[in-house]
Amino acid sequence: MDITSAVHTLTESANTLFILIGAIMVLAMHAGFAFLEVGTVRHKNQVNALVKIMTDFGISAVAYFFIGYYIAYGSHFMAGASELTAANGYDLVKFFFLMTFAAAIPAIVSGGIAERAKFYPMLIASGLIVAFVYPFFEGMIWNGNYGFQAWLESQFGAAFHDFAGSVVVHAVGGWIALAAVLLLGARNGRYRNGRVVAFAPSNIPFLALGAWILTVGWFGFNVMSAQTLDGISGLVAVNSLMAMVGGVLVAMLVGRKDPGFIHNGPLAGLVAVCAGSDLMHPVGALITGGIAGAIFVYMFEWAQDKIERLDDVLGVWPLHGVCGVWGAIAAGIFGQDAFGGLGGVSLMSQIIGAVAGVVVAFVGGLIVYGIVSAISGLRLTDEEEFNGADVSIHRIGATSVE
Repeated sequence: MDITSAVHTLTESANTLFILIGAIMVLAMHAGFAFLEVGTVRHKNQVNALVKIMTDFGISAVAYFFIGYYIAYGSHFMAGASELTAANGYDLVKFFFLMTFAAAIPAIVSGGIAERAKFYPMLIASGLIVAFVYPFFEGMIWNGNYGFQAWLESQFGAAFHDFAGSVVVHAVGGWIALAAVLLLGARNGRYRNGRVVAFAPSNIPFLALGAWILTVGWFGFNVMSAQTLDGISGLVAVNSLMAMVGGVLVAMLVGRKDPGFIHNGPLAGLVAVCAGSDLMHPVGALITGGIAGAIFVYMFEWAQDKIERLDDVLGVWPLHGVCGVWGAIAAGIFGQDAFGGLGGVSLMSQIIGAVAGVVVAFVGGLIVYGIVSAISGLRLTDEEEFNGADVSIHRIGATSVE
């Protein structure tokens, strides 16, 4: 009896440590979001980029703790500490892990709306998104809420499969960002006589650092999505690796060696492989990542050239929104037995689930940002935008002038 109890305690402790490490790795990814944005925006907006990621994370944690987690999973933490520490506090650490996913939504949006958005209105919108919009869809997919997954399984033989959030996190974040970007409109001076004017990244080393931090943290994002040690899979790790390098190589080729495209290539591949990383053969993951790299480059260039209001500074809509949808479809293809996958997935369920995520995200984004815009406005004045968000909002620049 004592041995059984000891083994049980050891298992609980190991699972708690496992998911805690995953939570810390995903937490570290937010530094990647910060430096990716800092390196991409102009010098006069670098401080704002850093502050947004930090403060968005803070308000996301509070919103998800008190509201979002309950909406998604029906659980709350309004109990005594003695109750919360049951099973070594595994439920608390699971919340921590899933909260870092939820906080990625405002971090994704931040890159799209950079350089012209007001501070507090966008912060309030981030809290509303994490409290209500994101957990609504998260609960539908990862907790079986509202009978959506059960319906898909009864109709098509399998529920919507999204192991680590190609749609639940990334596509939802990307399509929410699209709503915000369209409502904000383009930065001043971005288009002249119908032609796009390139705003060069301020710091390629910072951009690269951000991409590398995100890439490393992503292995916690994907592998630790198993949430317990007995569910860990080396297949997820290797598939994440193959999708990453597929994204790098194809973005290099179609992006004409542009460092911005090359450093977003691995992120595109990793976004796409999240959904089916536990199902695909590594060759399928390589193809999935390669296609995602091409999608990012072509969709980013097309959107910037053809849709004037769609001034998406970091390309978060093609990177997270479109590549996330591709990832769900890819899981339905390369997860099949015929393509060397483990099976148990339906392409039709993958398509319907992805479309549902797009609709919830885009409509939810329009509602939240539309309401905030009507009350307080979303955009800096022309003078504030010209001076830069750093001085206009934070009264300080990224570097001191002697």
